[in-house]
Amino acid sequence: MTRSFKYWQTRIIITTMIGYALFYFVRKNFSMAMPGMEADLGISKTSLGLFLTLNGLLYGFSRLVNGLFADRVNARFYMATGLALCAVANFAFGFGVDVAEWITGQSSGTSFTNTLILFMGITWLLNGLLQGSGFPPCARLLTHWIPPKELATKMSWWNTSHSIGASIVIILCGYIMGHMGIGDQHTGAWRWCFWIPSGIAFAGAVFLFIFLRDTPSTVGLPELEDTEAQLKKTTRTVETKAFLREKVFGNRLIWILGAANFFVYICRFSVLDWGPTLLKQSKGVSMENAGWLVALFEVSGIVGMIIAGWFTDRYMQSRAHRTCMFCMIGAAVFVFLFWMLPPGAPVWSLFAVLCGAGFFVYGPQALIGIAAANQATKKAAATANGLTGIFGYASTAVSGIGFGYVVQHYGWNIAYVAVIAMALIGAAVFMLMWNAKADGYAREEVEI
Repeated sequence: MTRSFKYWQTRIIITTMIGYALFYFVRKNFSMAMPGMEADLGISKTSLGLFLTLNGLLYGFSRLVNGLFADRVNARFYMATGLALCAVANFAFGFGVDVAEWITGQSSGTSFTNTLILFMGITWLLNGLLQGSGFPPCARLLTHWIPPKELATKMSWWNTSHSIGASIVIILCGYIMGHMGIGDQHTGAWRWCFWIPSGIAFAGAVFLFIFLRDTPSTVGLPELEDTEAQLKKTTRTVETKAFLREKVFGNRLIWILGAANFFVYICRFSVLDWGPTLLKQSKGVSMENAGWLVALFEVSGIVGMIIAGWFTDRYMQSRAHRTCMFCMIGAAVFVFLFWMLPPGAPVWSLFAVLCGAGFFVYGPQALIGIAAANQATKKAAATANGLTGIFGYASTAVSGIGFGYVVQHYGWNIAYVAVIAMALIGAAVFMLMWNAKADGYAREEVEI
């Protein structure tokens, strides 16, 4: 590999990591704004949960659609434009109150509230659709700039970008909620949770446009040679469809992993999306400290992902599904311990227990993709991960509107019980494939 290629490869990896982290600036800021929106605007937890659910479902659909386009256009322009549009959607969301007042001529009342929720709902759904323009161009760029033999290692480190972005924006918005706005109650601070991150994201879009390049050939370098796996794409369509039916859509283990992913994501999003509200209302934590606690949940998840991978290869004979089962039990235990902590408990105790939950939740979140790829073999890894990913984002129907409805009508204690139950059900689903082999390659030799 020439020095010039190495320079551009490093530049592309770092630039896409920064860019993808900034997509989370205008996505996970909503979680920190929710307590302020509820207090200032009277928006119910059910309505806030509906925003989360529809945004998550549209995002899952958008990733699929954007993937089809991103493979065919210049990834540099595609990613930069997508981030800029997400920033614009967030900026407009922050002006929801002003738009509702202008349309209805009122600053309160049923008509004002309904108009406000409608405008915010449309804007946040649009943001969900635009968010799908983040990962697909990154996937295109990384596969063009990183040889297959290096992709797994470098991609695993690149994957920390979403946790880094979520951590930073949660800390930032926690500070905003605690120090900005009007009066002692910081009324209206939630709006700055959209305006400030959107400004940073828009600057990031300019950064992407300047520093990204599409493929090696666009900077006068030779393209990476086609690999064996890429050449196999030229096989006959009938054979390809039969292989996908056998290894993915007709593979019981892939469907089990998909079902398990559903419960893993419920646990993850319940904390990530509702964590700030939960900490403030259930444990009496200030919004600034809540931001740090949820951010540390993400950071501990990075450690959990790395250790879970090492533990799987070292002690589980690469059977990732077995590690996932133990992780979900660990997550249930730490959520239970968190529930038991009384309001006003020392912040360090909340930090320790919440970090333990993040450590165990993020292990399966990373390992399911590896397990699906191994079971489907490298020739169907992307399709298998696409299928399990659909289950993951379908979970927002529970972690979004479902969680909001439960909290609003039955209180936080029932919500804790629900998350613990979801973790234990997830562990039971993983147990269904306890005796499965680590991968599907041995069976491939017999079946193909």
